[in-house]
Amino acid sequence: MKSSRSEASKSSATCIGLLSDSHGEFARTQRAVERLVARGATCFIHCGDLEDPRCLDSLAGLNAHICCGNCDEPSDFEGYAQSLDIHFYHRTGLLTIDGARIAFMHGDDSAAFELQIAANVGWLFHGHSHLARDVVIRGTRVVNPGALYRAKPFSVALVTPAHGDVEFLTIGE
Repeated sequence: MKSSRSEASKSSATCIGLLSDSHGEFARTQRAVERLVARGATCFIHCGDLEDPRCLDSLAGLNAHICCGNCDEPSDFEGYAQSLDIHFYHRTGLLTIDGARIAFMHGDDSAAFELQIAANVGWLFHGHSHLARDVVIRGTRVVNPGALYRAKPFSVALVTPAHGDVEFLTIGE
């Protein structure tokens, strides 16, 4: 049986399930998380506008990180997130995953967005616009997974920073 180093490193790379803009659609958020888990996501980042703490239930017990959006009151989410062992960030989070510096935020604060680009993070995840995108801005890979509310189609993303892979997944009604 032949095994290559690249096959071994590929299997050990972290796959991130990226979500945003649930806007209280907790059943759709649950379906999205289930789909991401089925596709191999082992880390989850929600970029805000949850609006209902029940949207966090599907992330309980997972390696999950959330930040608040412009429609979220941090005090409505912080304690509940912590009780579910979900990492909570008020407006902006910063992680290092497989050597990649990843910032995440909701995306409604253009000055904070620009600060992250200026900080030369490798990846910047955001929501807010409800439009999926994958672009490079001044050397930073910027990904918006789309939204689970007021979007056509509803979408999330699978991101594997170690390989530079981004895949958008459609979530049904």
